[in-house]
Parts: sequence; C-alpha cells; structure tokens
Amino acid sequence: MNAAIQHIALVGNPNCGKTSLFNQLTGARQKVANYAGVTVERKEGFISLPSGRRLRVLDLPGAYSLEATSPDEAITRAICLGQVAGEAIPDVLVCVVDATNLRLHLRFVLEVQRLGRPMLLVLNMMDDAKRRGIEINTQKLAQHLGIKVIETVAVKRHGLDKLLSALDEQVPNLAHVPNLETDIHTQVRAILADTVVMPTLTDQRDDMLDSILLHPVWGLAILGVLMFFMFQAVFAWAAPLMDGVEIGMAWLSDFIGHHLSDGLLKSLLVDAVLAGVGGVLVFLPQILILFLFILSLEESGYLPRAAFLLDRLMFKAGLTGRAFIPLLSSFACAVPGIMATRSISDPRDRLTTIMVAPLMTCSARLPVYALLIGAFIPAKTVLGLFNLQGLVLFALYGGGIVSALVVATVMKYFRRDKSEHTLLLELPSYRLPDWRNVALGLYERAAIFIKRVGGIILALTVLLWVLLTFPHAPQNATLPAIDYSFAGQMGHAMVFIFAPIGFTWQICIALIPAMAAREVVVSALGTVYAIAGNDEVIAEQLGSLVATQWSLATALSLLVWFVFAPQCLATLATVKRETGSWRTVGIMTFYLFALAYLASFITYRVVVALS
Repeated sequence: MNAAIQHIALVGNPNCGKTSLFNQLTGARQKVANYAGVTVERKEGFISLPSGRRLRVLDLPGAYSLEATSPDEAITRAICLGQVAGEAIPDVLVCVVDATNLRLHLRFVLEVQRLGRPMLLVLNMMDDAKRRGIEINTQKLAQHLGIKVIETVAVKRHGLDKLLSALDEQVPNLAHVPNLETDIHTQVRAILADTVVMPTLTDQRDDMLDSILLHPVWGLAILGVLMFFMFQAVFAWAAPLMDGVEIGMAWLSDFIGHHLSDGLLKSLLVDAVLAGVGGVLVFLPQILILFLFILSLEESGYLPRAAFLLDRLMFKAGLTGRAFIPLLSSFACAVPGIMATRSISDPRDRLTTIMVAPLMTCSARLPVYALLIGAFIPAKTVLGLFNLQGLVLFALYGGGIVSALVVATVMKYFRRDKSEHTLLLELPSYRLPDWRNVALGLYERAAIFIKRVGGIILALTVLLWVLLTFPHAPQNATLPAIDYSFAGQMGHAMVFIFAPIGFTWQICIALIPAMAAREVVVSALGTVYAIAGNDEVIAEQLGSLVATQWSLATALSLLVWFVFAPQCLATLATVKRETGSWRTVGIMTFYLFALAYLASFITYRVVVALS
C-alpha cells in the first residue's frame, strides 16, 4: 500500500462528462493556465476529502487514444506518463466514461490500464443509461478490469460522495494490467458481452431528433436559422452591455482627468491605458454572448452534429467540419477562434483554419463599417424589401467568408499531402445544458481573453501613444500637433505606398493605431481631424467630415481593405503562440496585406473609372 494520495487526474474521451465532474468536485476552487512550453490549457482545482485532506485535481484534455493525434491528446498522454517538466505524475488516474457508450469508451480505459498506473473507473451518466434500459453489472465490470467502479451522475452530484470516499482510501500501487497480447477491440467485446445488457445501440429519442437535425435539407435549414438568430442576438443583446462598458470607461476617464492636471501623465492614463483597456472590454459582451450559444449547443450535443453537417461542404474548400466552431468564434474575435483550433487533430487542417480565421468579419470592424457606410451609402430601399446599407454590410461579411473559402482551397491545392482525412466524430446523446458548466465556461473564456489580449493591446496602445505624442510640435507650428509626431511623419511617408489605392495621409496615420485594434480607427481619425468628444460625437462629426473630404472610391477602398488586412497585432501574437512559428506569422501577414492591397486597388480603380 502506498501513502495517502495527494494528486489525481481525470482522464476520458470527449463528451464523457469529465469536465462536469471536475466542476462539481472543485467548484470555484479551480484555475486555468497553460502547460509550460505548449498552448494546451491546464485545468487545476482542489477538493476536500471526508478525512479533511485536500486533494489536487487535474482535468486533462479529452482524448480518444493515447496514440496522440492532437496537441490535447499529446499532453494527456505526457501527463499520464509523467513526461511534463514541472508536473508530477498523478497518484491515481480517475478514468471517466459515458455509461451509454461503453463500446467506445472502454477502449480508452484499456489503453490507460496498460500504463500500469493506479486507477478508478467512474461510470458517468448512469441516469441516461437506466432511462434507455441499459443494465451494467458493475461488480463483474470491476472484476474484469481489476479496479474499483463507481456510478455517478455528475450534473446532479449523484455518486460524488462514493467517489470522494474511494479517493480517501489507500489504493494499490498498480492497477490490473490487461493482457497486452490480446487485441483491445476483442477485449472490449468480451467485457461488454459479460457485463452489459443493451436493448438498442442508440437512443430512440436521439434517432428521432437526428432524423430531422441531420437531414441534408432540413438540417442545413435549421442550422442556418440558428446561426442567423445567434448573430442577431450577439449584436442586439450586446448593444446595451457595450454601451454600459463605454459609459463606465468614459466616466473613469473623466474622473481621472478631473483629478489630474493636463500633461503627459494624464494623457498616458486617459488616452493610452484606459483607451487600451476599454478597446478590449467593449467587445467582451459580444464574445461572451457568442460563447453562451456555443457552450449551450455544445452541452446539448448539437455542435458535433453541426460540424458533421458542414463537413462535406467545408471539405471541398480544404477545411474540415471541426473548423466550424473556431471559424464561428472568429466572428466575435479571431483570438478565441484561433485558440479553438486546438480541437482539430490534423495539423494541416488546423493550420489552414488558423490561416483563414482572420478573414471572418470580427466585431472590431463594425465601428469602421458603420462610419463609412453611414457616410457614403444612402439609406434607401432596394427592390422594396432590402436596405441598401444593410446589403453593403452583408456583402462585406460575405466577402470575408468567400475569401476564406478561396484561400483554404488554394492552400489545399498547394499542400504536399494530397491524402484525404476522414472526419470521425462522436455524436453524444442530446441533453439539457448544465448551466453551472456554461457559467464556469464563460468565466474561463472571459479571464483568458482579458489576460492574453488585454495585455497585448494595452502594451501596443501605450507604444502607439508614444508615436502619436512625440516629438511635440514646435512653438511656431502651423499644422496640427499630430503632423510633427512620429506617427504623423510615418503617415506622410506611407502616402507614397497607399496613394494608388486612394488613401490619404490621414488614413495612413489612422492605420498605425489600427495595428493594435481595428476599432480604434474611428477615434484615431477623430484625433487626426482634431475632433473632440466621446465616441458617438466623434463618429457623428467624422461621418459628415469624411463625406465631404473623401471620394466614394476612397471610402469603398478603405472598406474593402478592412475585410482583409491583419491590423490586429493581438491576432498575430496569438498565431505565434499557437503555432510557435514566426514563419507562419510572416506568411499570414504577407498574404493578408497582399489581398487587402490588391482588393482595394481593384475597388478604387473600378469606382474611379465608373465615376
């Protein structure tokens, strides 16, 4: 017998309820961080055992096999083997399985057993199994596996007391090691035949819903309606929250400005620090509302089915159905979208998804679109049904999506690996979302977004403030102060490059802070044109000003530019973090800027020719 256990790890297939169990065990006593040297998150928490001892718990990424095909599976295997620097090998592996799908999940259990580590088996979702008439002889199952088996319903906390009591006991040094010469699939069939009575392979309720939701016509129609409602909700529900964030940041800026005298310190805090923080936080409501839908659909079991529906269509463009969720997330912000590509096991498919994610029209571009469309596109009805301004906005979104498909197709054509990779997806049973898990998921994503993106944008905003502030204008200056700054000098120098696509030196200056975040273009233009006030005042006055000073060709060229150009350095930083390659960042930057310049050039020249 070994000493009392101090450190356990939860392992299991995706969709087995492992994270629900982790959330119920740890509650608020958990944190999310990265493993050293890799981009996979570590979910770590603590539980109190009946004896009063505290136990450290790791929630390892879901894995279908220890033969790693994805970063998530690789880190799970490495932790189980004790191959991660600074991470102790778990005293006990708690293997969580879906009781309704033992045929699949037991294969992974037998793989883990072959490691020879102490183990416990948790049969989760026992309520669903009993509802379907599935009978599991847990005593025989424990005898076959040589480990203790515990029944749970994680979302309802059923069985958690038995699990905690089992963890509080001394455990054997090694779990039973199965016969290594016998095929795992053969072993699974033998165990199931002796321990499980299953009336039907699938749930009749699931079959009925799948007949509708996976229908090649009705399924796509329902998915389209759902996506339309989701995006409408993202923009409609987030509007008052975003206004609240803007009002709060404006109040804080006024408060600090009122108590500080004019000078560099005031400008740094108000124009750089608070502006940088506000530029991040204002879009957090949209991101959280989008992830509210994504997490709810994931909990319900629908998202894998959506990926399955779209796989055939996306495959023709060199993508996989698994890219659906990352690209969907990118409509709020490319940063969480790129981070979500970790679920794609095929490295080439993951890289392709990362490369096209910035082409999804993120919410940060909306202020620029709203300004230019409102200033140059008349608010009139087309064909008696459609608003012309809305059609232009739809065309910009559509242009990004079509461009992403074209780029993915081109990447597929030039890839050396021409083999076809089959999409294998587990379709979990439908269930009502566990709102506790959804709430914790939203909290985790908010914290990750603010930590990773906020710091980057804040640092870049301060840097750009320096460029916009120094050097100061001379005493006898006849031009606005910004003309004499480093940014102003850079803007005038950039005109030579951007004149062929119709950009003025004012636009060139605004593109510099836009490298930090696209949404600051409006306020940057307000600064260039010496317009004071809050964002609404700046946008209103700026719209009237650019309508008189810019040509329609210039405005449309700038709109098209923002469809492609990678102005957001936070996105590029995330790409470096996820891929570990500056080469990938360089290729992405080059091709996006090249597409932006080419598209803007064509747009500008065509509009000028037609004017």
